[in-house]
Amino acid sequence: MLGLPVEEREMVLDLIRKLKQRMLTQEKIMELDETEEFPEAIIRKLLGPDIGLQYVFIPEEFGGMGGGARDIAAVSEELARICLGISTAFLAIHLGADPIIVGGTDEQKAKWLGKIGEEGCIVAYAVTEPEAGSNLSNLKTRATPVMGANNEIVAYEITGNKQFISNGGYADFLTVLADTPQGPSFFIVEKDSPGFKPGKPEVKHGIRCSNTSPLVLDAVRVPVENLIGGIPGEGLKQANAVFGYTRLMVAAFGLGAGMEALERAIAYSRERIQFGSPLIEKPGYTHKLLIPDWVHLEAARAYVEQSSTLIDSGEKDNEVEGSIAKYYATEAGNQAAEHAIQAFGGYGYMKEYEIEKIKRDIRITTIYEGTSEIQQMIIGTYRWRTTVRKKGAFYDGIARELEIIHAGNPNVGAISIAQAIRALNSMIVKLHEVKLTRHQHVMFKLADLMAQAEVAAALARKAHSPKNPGSTAHKRTVLCSRILAAELCERLVSDAETLFLGTEEIDPPQAIALLDNLGVDTRTAKMNVIRDMDALVSLL
Repeated sequence: MLGLPVEEREMVLDLIRKLKQRMLTQEKIMELDETEEFPEAIIRKLLGPDIGLQYVFIPEEFGGMGGGARDIAAVSEELARICLGISTAFLAIHLGADPIIVGGTDEQKAKWLGKIGEEGCIVAYAVTEPEAGSNLSNLKTRATPVMGANNEIVAYEITGNKQFISNGGYADFLTVLADTPQGPSFFIVEKDSPGFKPGKPEVKHGIRCSNTSPLVLDAVRVPVENLIGGIPGEGLKQANAVFGYTRLMVAAFGLGAGMEALERAIAYSRERIQFGSPLIEKPGYTHKLLIPDWVHLEAARAYVEQSSTLIDSGEKDNEVEGSIAKYYATEAGNQAAEHAIQAFGGYGYMKEYEIEKIKRDIRITTIYEGTSEIQQMIIGTYRWRTTVRKKGAFYDGIARELEIIHAGNPNVGAISIAQAIRALNSMIVKLHEVKLTRHQHVMFKLADLMAQAEVAAALARKAHSPKNPGSTAHKRTVLCSRILAAELCERLVSDAETLFLGTEEIDPPQAIALLDNLGVDTRTAKMNVIRDMDALVSLL
């Protein structure tokens, strides 16, 4: 299993918490947000010999600590609790290094990862273009081979434009995706290369202290040794490998910032007295503005933990899992921050309490590294194809696992989640049969159900196999699993009605018959759900 021992990971997280007290204080964070200043000195210090936080993601054989996906997710979450602008600036370095880590030659890894570790280089990942966001097939930046005297390639000249590049104006070197005659390829470009020019930094709604710049590359010559992996045309494969890590990292951003906003709202609700009692004692407040977000963030954490563990165990092809983690966790975090503003009332709208800053910052997590809509498209398309190709075996396997969990532990809502997943399986097959999977709105609806079902399954697994049985954290997880199971069943039945009755492809009598035979017992799923919400409030 790749990654740090738990004790070492906790030491790193404790270091980050101490940094919040020393150099990343709330006063400093608010100052950087106000001035929109890129904190280069702070980032350089994080990379310096006294802290060396970048060593977490550098493999051991190249001088690092050899942290895995679980470690990067934990570091991302902890940094996001402090400031998403700082988090973006620091972890963009990891993102920029990822093409080298997943696709570089040993010589390239030794040289360039060594520069990050020993010299504290700031790095950027330059993929996005003005007309090619997540659609990498629309790449316009070109890398033209430069031939030597013996008709061998000695260099490439890169020409094109990049957009929305984190750290683009301050990076010591960048990993740039450009199209070669053999296909898209990653190149390492140093900042002082002739023809390379960062543009004016973007003025942003949030993450204001991070640098986001357009880039111009005008016949930038890079030696052939800077072609990552040494073989042209491998860029898309390398980018897809990177997504498994980076989308999980952004999921942890959403989780960390969302939980920070929510925990501040919970603390406020204990202190704020309204009509003779604290807000935490008012179910109209807690069950609307606190409990749903706690449930969704707890579920997001379970899925991030599950997905990162799979990566660290050597599991390949994690693109869909990365998309589910990013989509669910960032949407949950964004909603938690929105509710936190409402929970604070007028104070939430004021800069002094920092909640409005968290909300401005967290909004980007649903956009960068692939928008929520891109994630819906990936989730829906891949899971639909898998379901059809494997004749329902993928979701059937998850449902059977949950039924086994229910047999041994009937208190985590696993049977309701299993029923919803079996119904989802049959819905996918039917919608494929009538060709409604060609309809993008239908696919997005399915993607939402797929994501929520798989996240709910991860939460039920965690509730069933806790690290600390009987602890307060475990009791919260069990309650969250039951509450989410009820929510999933209710949503699945409602969306099934829309999907089966919302077009002319399925005759109404047949649609009604399908709905009558979904096999989802919403009444059992909702049994005592309000009482569970009451109990969860008492454990916050």
